[in-house]
Amino acid sequence: MKDETKLAVLGRDPEGHNGAVNIPVYRASTILQPSLKALAESYSDRAQDKQVTTYGRVGTPLTYAFENTVAELEGGYRAMAYPSGAAACSGAILSVVKSSDHILVIDNIYGPSRQFCDTVLKRLGVETEYFKTSIDPASFRALFRPNTSLVFVESPGSLTFEMLDVPAIAEITHKHGAKLAMDNTWGTSLYFKSFSHGVDLSVHAATKYIVGHSDAMLGIVIANKECWPALRDTARTIGANAGPDEVYLGLRGIRTMAVRLPRHMESALKVADWLRGRDEVTSVRHPGLPQDPGHALWKRDFLGACGLFAFELQKKYSDAAVAEFVDHLEYFGIGYSWGGYESLVSVPSIKNVRSAEAWEGHGTLIRLHIGLEDVGDLMDDLKAGFERLNKAQG
Repeated sequence: MKDETKLAVLGRDPEGHNGAVNIPVYRASTILQPSLKALAESYSDRAQDKQVTTYGRVGTPLTYAFENTVAELEGGYRAMAYPSGAAACSGAILSVVKSSDHILVIDNIYGPSRQFCDTVLKRLGVETEYFKTSIDPASFRALFRPNTSLVFVESPGSLTFEMLDVPAIAEITHKHGAKLAMDNTWGTSLYFKSFSHGVDLSVHAATKYIVGHSDAMLGIVIANKECWPALRDTARTIGANAGPDEVYLGLRGIRTMAVRLPRHMESALKVADWLRGRDEVTSVRHPGLPQDPGHALWKRDFLGACGLFAFELQKKYSDAAVAEFVDHLEYFGIGYSWGGYESLVSVPSIKNVRSAEAWEGHGTLIRLHIGLEDVGDLMDDLKAGFERLNKAQG
């Protein structure tokens, strides 16, 4: 079955829901049983890891359909839905580590994941060590200790889009007896098959491309068979369950990913290539471009790209000039998140979220998410922004 077909058919059960194409929303907490014997049997089945509905927090037919669909699409064993992407990142980490452990985290990781490591994990007695995005295999091997339990990566990197050789990192990680978790939100389950590249836990902010419409907070972690029991038990114990309406929106969004993502990719690459020709721009950070330093790894390991990338302005532009560029864009909203149908713009500060290596950017970094609008309109909007930028700079 091809991925496009999987997206359309997985997780559906019309016969079990009075012919409904989509599984209805289960807004449920208490699940009644006809007898004490049935109640005991349901909990016995749950203890054997069967997907039965015993309590709303544990899972309903809708929850299981969403989790199973994403797990099968990416090639994992089972999955757990969370109330946000940040919760999914934290949940994946907590399912592996224990007090006195040491973990390795790539320096360009998602900001909330860094904050979780630097605050909650630190209080729990887990030491986080950040490593360079451009680390070589020998240097990476040298970072491992006897108590290193987890490596957490993201590729391409958050905000700056450096590519990582994930299979090489996985091989070294496993040789040292540790687990590899990866934030795969950019690649999605459609464009990066993490488990075929050695990942043990794949994390997604499903808020982004899985939901796809900027109207729900949702996260998901997919695990291999070895990591699944700990992921399941940790999530259930701390009560990190996603709400039914959000799960429904996630499953709804999955159905159109194969239609939306190619459009995001095509438009983003057009805009990125156009930006390369602008005098105001010193570099464009999109691994799908042949000129990008990580293009070879992207081409080898990925099946596609999304609509998120960044570009650097020349150093000469002032903050006031950059504000003139950004504040008056017509089709690019100013805000966090991405992965919806709309285009977005942000101006991240990299200096505050790196510790293993200094940010060597030449000028202001601007991150774009290219939505589903007409790409010509988007480029015209950016062109007008550059005119304001140059006028404000003088």
